[in-house]
This record gives sequence, structure tokens and C-alpha cells, in this order.
Amino acid sequence: MDWVGELRLRVLPVAGDVAGPDGRTVAITLAAASALVFVPGLWSLARVAVTLVHELGHALVGMAVGRRFTGFVVRNDMSGHAVTAGRPRGPGLVLTTWAGYPAPALVGAGLVWTAVRGWSAPVLTGALLIILLAVLRIRSAYTALVMAAALGGLGALWWWRADGVQQQVLIAAGLLLIVGAWRHVLAVMSAGSGGDDPAVLARLTGVPRLVWSLSYLAVAAGSAWLVVGQLTGL
Repeated sequence: MDWVGELRLRVLPVAGDVAGPDGRTVAITLAAASALVFVPGLWSLARVAVTLVHELGHALVGMAVGRRFTGFVVRNDMSGHAVTAGRPRGPGLVLTTWAGYPAPALVGAGLVWTAVRGWSAPVLTGALLIILLAVLRIRSAYTALVMAAALGGLGALWWWRADGVQQQVLIAAGLLLIVGAWRHVLAVMSAGSGGDDPAVLARLTGVPRLVWSLSYLAVAAGSAWLVVGQLTGL
């Protein structure tokens, strides 16, 4: 087997024109993503994906601003924790702390935007690399289980490449993350805990937690608007 050729085949985007999903498929996908978020039994499983993206958002932005990512935990109660080491104050820490709640919405919009353009394969390749690197920072058995499931699912979707299936899965995942992001943001706004991200940001900056929460809503709204524009224009 020509492994270089096989790997190259699984990384390149779709060549030529890309056929987007029809309106019926989009409606079914949106209904399924909404069910995963709003049906309690299903949400208890699906929310782990939203939390994982949230924590990796902290980690990736932290590394981008020069902080050191030392570990993370995902729990089955929708909570999680990512640790970055660096200066105890300053814009880098503020941006790292802020990045968690916007991450699912931004990633969700990115998944839909790239999927409808035939870039599912490169996106899956990048996601696999991120997961593989993050495995080195796992700090709990449950997190290891979540990461193993993510690697298995993404790896299978990537290796047995089927452009139409990849596109539909990424659109579904994107919709799930966006709807889940809205649920996470509304939950943190109603909870008002002194240890959540908006409260930490308020202590770091002196800017009220409501302002930070509204910034999360703005990102979620912008991401949803972008996705609606993408899918209604197909």
C-alpha cells in the first residue's frame, strides 16, 4: 500500500464543485442537533462534546498568547477545567479565560462554513492532530475515556473517507456546538457563580460579569447568523 498516497487522499479537500446538503437534510440535521441539546437524556451525553471544545478553547488560546498548557479535565456533569501556566494577570490571561464559552460557537460556525465548501477532510485532519496533542495533557480517567471516543469517531470518519458523510457529520457537529453554546452561555448567566469564567474575568479586569456574559452572547449570535446564512444560501 502506498501510505503517502493514502494519507494524502485523506487530507486534501474535495476537488471541483461541492454539492451542499439539500433543505430537507439541513432541517433534519438541525432537528437532530436540537434534540441532542434539549432532550435531557441525550444532552447528558452530547454536552460532553461542548465542554471538551470549551476547555480546548482555553488551552489553544492560552498557548497562542504564550502561556503553557499543563492539563485539563472534562467531567460528566458538564463542567471541566483547563490549566495554563504563565503570568498571574494581564491581557494574555484575560483572553485565555474569556476563550472558553465562545469556543463552541466559533468552532461550530467554522465546521459548517468549511463543510459546505468541501474542506471536511482537512478539518478532520486538524481536529485529529489537536486531539492527539491534547491526549498528553489528560488529567482524569473520564477525560481519557472522552478523548478515546473522540479519537475513535474522528479517526474512523477520517480514514474511511466519504465526502458526503463527512460533510453531513461536520454540519451536524457544528449545529450541535452552536446550539450547545447558547445553552452553556444562558446557564452561566443564570447561575451567577463566583467561580465561573465571567466572575473570574470581572475580578481580573474590574469589568462587570454581565459585560463578559453579553460578549459571549454576541459571539453565539454572530456564529448562528453566519451558519444560517451558509445553510439558507445552499
